[in-house]
Amino acid sequence: MEKRWRECYHSYMNFGPDILLYPLLFLAIYFETFLLVTFLSAPARARRARGASRATPLVAIIVPCWNEEHTITATVESLLALEYPSEKLSIVLVDDGSTDNTPRAMAHFAKHKQITLVRKENGGKHTALNAGMKMVPSAELIGCLDADSFVERDALREIVSCFAEPEVMAATAAMLVHEPKTLLERMQYAEYVFGITVRHILSTINGLYVTPGPFSIYRATVFKQIGGFTTAYQTEDMEMALRMQRAHMVIENAPRARVYTKAPRTLPKLLRQRTRWMSGFLRNVLYSYHDLVANPRHGAVGMVVLPFALLSFVSGILLFGISLFLLGQQIAHALSVTNGIPISYVLTPRLHLVWFYLPISGIVLLSSSVVLITITFMFIGKHLSRTPGTFIPNMLAYLLLYGFVSPLWLIRAVADTITGTQRVWR
Repeated sequence: MEKRWRECYHSYMNFGPDILLYPLLFLAIYFETFLLVTFLSAPARARRARGASRATPLVAIIVPCWNEEHTITATVESLLALEYPSEKLSIVLVDDGSTDNTPRAMAHFAKHKQITLVRKENGGKHTALNAGMKMVPSAELIGCLDADSFVERDALREIVSCFAEPEVMAATAAMLVHEPKTLLERMQYAEYVFGITVRHILSTINGLYVTPGPFSIYRATVFKQIGGFTTAYQTEDMEMALRMQRAHMVIENAPRARVYTKAPRTLPKLLRQRTRWMSGFLRNVLYSYHDLVANPRHGAVGMVVLPFALLSFVSGILLFGISLFLLGQQIAHALSVTNGIPISYVLTPRLHLVWFYLPISGIVLLSSSVVLITITFMFIGKHLSRTPGTFIPNMLAYLLLYGFVSPLWLIRAVADTITGTQRVWR
């Protein structure tokens, strides 16, 4: 009886993880294949062929600032360098009660004819954006730019081209990490380049559910129809996009409109940022916009994008747990096999490698396929956005680190959502 129990136990230990791994990997490949097929579709090709716009509607860019003394000057200078008629572009700098020298840095632009300065008590980013909008009542397009981000000279022309179609109500840019140096920054750079491809594809099926702070542009009529920004669990850019999706508005993407943003350099800062993003997503989707999920009335965003985004939380945490389990299993097996064998023999390098005995399995092949498609999307994103510079070191940093650090913020975000924990922005 004991022997039979042991056989059942070992069978479960060997087969149990596979029960979860195979469907999770299959779903990952299914979604990536869906993205690839959509990328090759005629509508996606037509969007990629679209050139920069010659139209010059009245545009206002709002820059909300809170303790941005080190970056605000470069941010504003990048906006002033945009290839766009100065008489058609206005910039509103909103100081949201900064406690550093941000007001002094902003004061250098006080006499600039394109720039309006606003100072208010601290109330959060959403209140700063709403205050800025009040200063530009005649603008046709209203954009926002985080005060730690910098735009390319042709970025606005590229985004304005999206509004040639009257049904388009907002457009997002191609976000990149500004001057990555550390391994974590390089990992995020590769992640952002991957995101360029995904956002371009999802915009083809109106599946975008975030209009990021770095240089998203809206028609002014959006705010008249559905209202201004709200706190939205500290993810006002996500909530606005979900509100637009609920109102059946179209959100486009301009993959060549490059905007660079400062990325967290340390792991604690990165975890704090991503936990805020991910917990904001869960709270917005599960609490405020649960009616969008699996709702055919909301097209791809309801039937495909949001369900798979929620599934990614579950799969990311499960895959991390399974990986730790399998690693522990391998360590335990190695210890049992090498028990009594001299350590010098165990550590001696093997000079011959027999490829036939490599542990190639269905799981290995599926995992390799997911990684290969991900890398392919990264290269596509770099090509789409026409981003200069080398990419291989950033990709390697992503492959080395992302699988280890991303489950940390996923787990923390789920825990914060369940417990109702609210964390400070910085």
